[in-house]
Amino acid sequence: MTSTYAEQDQFDLHPVLDGRLLRDVIHPSRDLWTPRELRDLTSFVASELTTGLLRILDYSEERRWWARLGLTEGVELWLLSWLPGQHTEPHDHGGSAGSFTVLTGKLQEDYRYPAGPIRSAVRDTGDALGFGSGRAHQVLNPFDAPAATVHAYSPPLVPTREYASLLDIPDSIPPLPAQRLPLAELRQLADLEGP
Repeated sequence: MTSTYAEQDQFDLHPVLDGRLLRDVIHPSRDLWTPRELRDLTSFVASELTTGLLRILDYSEERRWWARLGLTEGVELWLLSWLPGQHTEPHDHGGSAGSFTVLTGKLQEDYRYPAGPIRSAVRDTGDALGFGSGRAHQVLNPFDAPAATVHAYSPPLVPTREYASLLDIPDSIPPLPAQRLPLAELRQLADLEGP
């Protein structure tokens, strides 16, 4: 199968990973991805593109480090690293579905669905999960070793909402307006905001 220049201009891929494998799974024509499709994407990228991911991977003591791996009008794909003690604030994804797969190490995820209990899970290397828009979580590395994860969100670049605690999430999580933007504008937003 060959791809035309027009098809190639429908996505933005990290130069280390810009090859047939990722091009075949990023699906620039797909407007919205389901949690299962996102989980399959992050799991595939973590297992099949490991060598490239490890070449890209870096760590920062000042804050969590990240690199954008891919972007289309329907999905964003990121690599994040977590040193011991690093974490997110409790947050939701503003109406986007999401997924992450643990590439290396392990992390703790505390999560809650509206009006439900707070739950905790340890996510080990290779663990992958997809989630819908009605979920809030906090991801942290309370362990002694660094970790790295591959994340995907659809629709892309919807702002997150942070909470003081997972107890503070409302009984329903209303979606924030998704911006249906051309890829060039999404690239600019991604460069400014990060995951």
